Amino acid sequence: MKLLTFTIPCYNSQDYMRHCIESILPGGEDVEILIVDDGSKDDTAAIADEYAEKYPTIVKAIHQENGGHGEAVNAGIRNATGLYFKVVDSDDWVDWNAYQAILAKLREIAGGSVALDMLLANYVYEKEGAKHKRVMRQTGFPKDQIFTWSDVRHFYKGHYILMHSVIYRTKLLRECGLELPKHTFYVDNIYVYKPLPHVRTMYYMDVDFYRYFIGREDQSVNEKVMISRIDQQIRVNKIMIDDVDLNKVSNYKCRHYMINYLEIITVVTTVMLLRSGTEENLEKKRELWRYIKNKDIGLFHRLRNGIMGQTMNLPGRSGRKISVAAYRRKKWLDLIKKVHCLVTCKDMCYTACQTLLKYSYRRWQK
Repeated sequence: MKLLTFTIPCYNSQDYMRHCIESILPGGEDVEILIVDDGSKDDTAAIADEYAEKYPTIVKAIHQENGGHGEAVNAGIRNATGLYFKVVDSDDWVDWNAYQAILAKLREIAGGSVALDMLLANYVYEKEGAKHKRVMRQTGFPKDQIFTWSDVRHFYKGHYILMHSVIYRTKLLRECGLELPKHTFYVDNIYVYKPLPHVRTMYYMDVDFYRYFIGREDQSVNEKVMISRIDQQIRVNKIMIDDVDLNKVSNYKCRHYMINYLEIITVVTTVMLLRSGTEENLEKKRELWRYIKNKDIGLFHRLRNGIMGQTMNLPGRSGRKISVAAYRRKKWLDLIKKVHCLVTCKDMCYTACQTLLKYSYRRWQK
């Protein structure tokens, strides 16, 4: 059995996938690299086969009909032989020094008596043209030790784990029944969210492992692209509501964290619907909140009555302008630029709420 399986979903990735693969290959025989060609129309399939032939004990090429990012991840989970599982998008890469440290730690833990469910590390925004790179760390988690949800400290509003940060135990992903929807963007949120109630043990390494590239105009995190795909964001939002009954999550801190996560995603969806400015999408916004209310009235009140929920549901045209203006603040845009995680609308400048202003600038004006 391999120690760590990397799955690289690829669709028309010929221009950048080599950089991604080359950054992972130095892991050697400890790792397995599954290159999933998701029905590409360029030379992606040939490049995948080239690496599989050159490194037969490390790389495997998987070819499938186009099913979208989620189905590529599903293929990786089905075929993985590694004890642990990591997704790396084909235009991203990993840092070698952090990679070495993570492999060493996983080897150490795998040889011990405690099964580790999830390892966390930092990711770095590799924004095209930016001089300073922003490192996204995990707050509230103990460092360099195995811990449980009960050991987690206070979560800031807006804190949530991203796919870029997480390495899951492969068997846990299978046992929790994770199956991402086909032909749907923004499924990264489901990937992180659904397994969380099954996670018992965690480890956080404060190393800058994952390098997340931002700069392509067709990226799903581009605001115009997101608005054009808003129905898929709504779908993901509803799947997250449906897939986990939060009332049955026994650990309070895990449940609290997941409610915060769902609140953020719901605000992202709401903001994008407001930003579009169309009557059709305003009705979709109202329908989403009705859906939540009908599904779980308690959850509805938690989301609607929180600072974020209130800000996103201000009445009338003026209320929508306040919500959108809050979203467009520069400090916010840095947080919002993440698909699958896109935004932390908690720091909105809601002029009618002094508490909100104090909260936002205390947290993010650094």
